[in-house]
Amino acid sequence: MPTHLFKHALLPDGWADSVRIVMSGGKIVSVEAGAVRRPDDCAGGYALSGMANVHSHAFQRGMAGLAERRRHGEDSFWSWREIMYWFLDRMTPEDVEAIAAQAFMEMLQGGFTRVGEFHYLHHAPDGTAYDDPAELSSRIASAADTVGIRLTLLPCFYAHGDFGPQPALGGQRRFLHGLDAYASLLDRCAGLVRGLDGAALGIAPHSLRAVTPSELDALVALADGRPIHIHVAEQTREVEGCLGWSGRRPVDWLLDHAPVDHRWCLIHATHMDASEVGRLAAAGATIGLCPVTEASLGDGIFPGTAWRDAGGRIAIGTDCNVAIGVAEELRQLEYAQRLATRRRNVMASGLGASTGETLFAAAAAGGASALDAPAPAIRVGSPADIVALDPDAACLAAGGPATILDGWLFGGDRSAVRDVWVGGRQVVAEGRHCQAAAIRAVYVRCARRLAAL
Repeated sequence: MPTHLFKHALLPDGWADSVRIVMSGGKIVSVEAGAVRRPDDCAGGYALSGMANVHSHAFQRGMAGLAERRRHGEDSFWSWREIMYWFLDRMTPEDVEAIAAQAFMEMLQGGFTRVGEFHYLHHAPDGTAYDDPAELSSRIASAADTVGIRLTLLPCFYAHGDFGPQPALGGQRRFLHGLDAYASLLDRCAGLVRGLDGAALGIAPHSLRAVTPSELDALVALADGRPIHIHVAEQTREVEGCLGWSGRRPVDWLLDHAPVDHRWCLIHATHMDASEVGRLAAAGATIGLCPVTEASLGDGIFPGTAWRDAGGRIAIGTDCNVAIGVAEELRQLEYAQRLATRRRNVMASGLGASTGETLFAAAAAGGASALDAPAPAIRVGSPADIVALDPDAACLAAGGPATILDGWLFGGDRSAVRDVWVGGRQVVAEGRHCQAAAIRAVYVRCARRLAAL
């Protein structure tokens, strides 16, 4: 069994020096702090438990940069969505797998070791089902297996175009299911995740715009104890639409009509009032924040201080994958709160607390819970999902263990990630995925072909 001697490691009770970790059978089997180096030790950097990426639409990695030209007097999420529909209309199953592999590789290189893939691209470009109705879900599973990231597959149910319900748009035809077809898809996806080490399955009603109340009830029953993820209150137009349809704001409506509890992860929840914040935190749900995407799309600023004060749980996701990395998401989360409040260290847990450590610990715990994964920790018996930062990274040069996470999250990026292990298998070495050249070559060919269509 190879042994790794890390200069520092973040253990459950805090940072420790000179930590020897032994991994075997996908687990951590030994942790020794204050260890003296032995000839057979592999030198390591600064070790952390892996982070969960709670919300990804992997295929959107392929359109990064394609929606950054003004097309309307006032561009918004809704005009960005037109570009997204145009892009996905041309993708083959092979394209889906190639783009997902690239996105998942970048996640590993950015410090994520698990991804929750909120997967709503199900059908052929004309809206017909593939011979295998889980064809595109299987491509996601294959990409995760190839790259070596743990997967929580969240097949998405999408049936309508807006509140009411309104008919779906043409650009949504690749997403649509009835309940019976979705139940069959879920069964097929259960088989897919059984074939992947440490994988899990949840369900994903797309949004209150895309499902009716009776459909939501049926989906909750199908969940059968699994995680339930849903987009909610991402844009002000969505809040206005929900008020016009039901007389209630989206989070209030959901809390009044669904058994929201610790199994639920509400994605974005950007636009909540004080009552919704208090009610949702008391229900025990996690909010899946995607700060880079929320900034990119102009969604607005999440009420972070109110949610923190209510004791709410958070997780982070990369959503449209325009940029991918743990540091990028947590930094954007804190900086948005600073802009909103005109203060610094807004999300720190208290006087003297590290903002970086507060955010990292909260997102790691919330993400694992939301994706039905073991709580992340460097301890005996835990999955051997470990991220090692480069001790020679410029952002980490000035300080000791107490500032490692602050240095990385606020002064660095994914280039500070040196090595990553998932299930004890090293998938990133010296900052580069072990199959980077092959994965990138396939992706580049795919992206160039799609751009030329």
